[in-house]
Amino acid sequence: MSPDQDAEIATPKLFLPSRRAGALLAALGVVALSAALYLRYAIIQNSTIGVACEAGVVSVLCQLRLGVISMFAQDCFGWAGMIAACIQLWRPNIVVFGTGLIFALMGLVLYNTRASALAIALLVLSLARPSPAKQ
Repeated sequence: MSPDQDAEIATPKLFLPSRRAGALLAALGVVALSAALYLRYAIIQNSTIGVACEAGVVSVLCQLRLGVISMFAQDCFGWAGMIAACIQLWRPNIVVFGTGLIFALMGLVLYNTRASALAIALLVLSLARPSPAKQ
C-alpha cells in the first residue's frame, strides 16, 4: 500500500451534507426563520390581536398565540434544538441536523436565545464529527 492509501484509510470521512441536502437545509432554515418572524411580529407582539385574545375572543389565531407563548415560556424551542443537536453530535444524521436547525432557528427569534445559540454551536461542531460507518 502506498502512503496515500494509508492516509485515506486512517482519516475518517467527516459528516457533510450533500449539495442537495444543503439546499434543502437552507430552504428549511429560511422557512423556519420566516415562520418564527411572522409568529413573533404579526401575532405575538401585535397589540390588536393581543387585546382581542385577552378580552376572550376564541379563535384559531388566539389558540396559536397562546400555544406559542406557552412553548417559549417553557424554553421548548431551545431545549428541543439542544436535544436534537446533542443527538446529532453523538450520531450524525441529516434528519436530526435539520430538526435541530429548525428548532434552534425558531428559538433564536422566539425568545429562547441561550439554549438555541448553544444548539447552533453544537450543530456546527457536529460537522467536524466523522460520519457513521456504513455496514
